[in-house]
Amino acid sequence: MPKEKTSHKKNRQKPVNHKRASHRYARISARKVRPLADLIRDRMVQDAIDILRYQPHRGARILEKVLKSALANATNPDLAIRARGGPDGRKGVLGQSANEGNSVEDLYVKTARVDEGPMVKRIRPRARGMAYMILKRTSHIHVELELDPNE
Repeated sequence: MPKEKTSHKKNRQKPVNHKRASHRYARISARKVRPLADLIRDRMVQDAIDILRYQPHRGARILEKVLKSALANATNPDLAIRARGGPDGRKGVLGQSANEGNSVEDLYVKTARVDEGPMVKRIRPRARGMAYMILKRTSHIHVELELDPNE
């Protein structure tokens, strides 16, 4: 009897109250942004924005933009973006919004993750015919918000 093929992605249920945003291929090293992501993880959203606003780092500006994008995704209800909710798991159940227009006070930063992206490699000529490799690093910045369980 042949085995039935099933995809684990189709069977997995997405959490309803998770709101996320990401910036992929950001032209900054992940090593420079990770300490800033550690500052805002598990904080309320407004506190995290205030922390990043007063950091003198270029990575703080990039991370702040991603955080504000996730906040906009969480607070603006949009019926054009529908959640998976049909009996067959497909998108497109009319009238069901992907987010409910949560208020800023109820949200906190669940995850702030910075992964390494691909590196652009350049060659720098050196003395006696040698060459040094220059790595222009990129990063993927992911921020996920969730409703505060204490509220």
